[in-house]
Amino acid sequence: MTEIRPAPSPSRFPHLPLHGLPRRVSTVRAIGLAVASAACVASVAQAQAQTTGQGSGKSAVPAPPIVLSSPLPAGAGGTAPLGVPSGSGAGFHSPNSPIAPLPDRNDVVPWSVLTDLTKKTTKDGIVPVFNEAQKGMDKTVQRVQGFMMPLTPRASHTYFLLTSVPLTCSFCMPGGPESMIEVKAKTPVRYSTEPVVVEGTFTVLTNDQYGLFYRMVDAVPVK
Repeated sequence: MTEIRPAPSPSRFPHLPLHGLPRRVSTVRAIGLAVASAACVASVAQAQAQTTGQGSGKSAVPAPPIVLSSPLPAGAGGTAPLGVPSGSGAGFHSPNSPIAPLPDRNDVVPWSVLTDLTKKTTKDGIVPVFNEAQKGMDKTVQRVQGFMMPLTPRASHTYFLLTSVPLTCSFCMPGGPESMIEVKAKTPVRYSTEPVVVEGTFTVLTNDQYGLFYRMVDAVPVK
């Protein structure tokens, strides 16, 4: 009889930046990223072996250094404190991205207002410390623009994440929880790589079980 084993849980992938995703989505993304990472490592190893002549009987030639296609911005390397998890902060929109940044609008809450906060570590995890401006938006109707991060493979969505910068891959988080809003829409919103604007009741989350900082409910799309 074939043994049926349970699917891997997110705890099997402690190195993955899962903070801020609903748990039912985190497991799927964790498995996909682990498989993709393994395939990438195998491809690099094979390319290096071919370059250096390993296994062919030829003398080994030093392999050229691997150059990243999207280097970090100047000054980003070596300055971050040790132990800072990836996927934290306000997010970074790469200048090499084919998707344009969010346009300037004076009828939406700027992401700079939402990401301007500090965090503290408790026995239960990392929790946000909201400033007075953010607390004042709690339980009020607000309008925000951003990029859709769908959680289901559909054309239109009533449940998704709205982020300050676009995704760079299917498994990558664009930034920390301060750079995204959990949206529960009253009217379905059609997916697009272009920015979308939604309006609804805004809530700040002081200790969300999924690590989210912001939520919008009864949201409707706005032109």
